[in-house]
Amino acid sequence: MNQKHQRELLRQLQEIDFVLVELNLYLDTHPSDLEALQQFNWYVNERKKIARTYEEHYGPLRNFGQSMNQYPNGWNEGPWPWEI
Repeated sequence: MNQKHQRELLRQLQEIDFVLVELNLYLDTHPSDLEALQQFNWYVNERKKIARTYEEHYGPLRNFGQSMNQYPNGWNEGPWPWEI
C-alpha cells in the first residue's frame, strides 16, 4: 500500500464523519425519522469497514483501547494520519 491509498482512506473517513455528525444533529431533533436513522446506521457500518481497512494497512487510528495495535503497522510506524 502507498501514501496515496492512505490519504484516500483518510479522506473517506473524514467525509463519513461529517455526514455522521450532520445526521446525529438531525436525529437529535427528529428522532422518529426512520430513513435518517437507517442512513446513520449505514454510514456507521461503512465507517467501520474503511477504518478496519486503514488500520490493517497503516496502524491504529484511535487510542485508549479503541483500536488494535498490530505488527508491523503499530504505534511507532509512520507517517501518522496528521503527518500526511
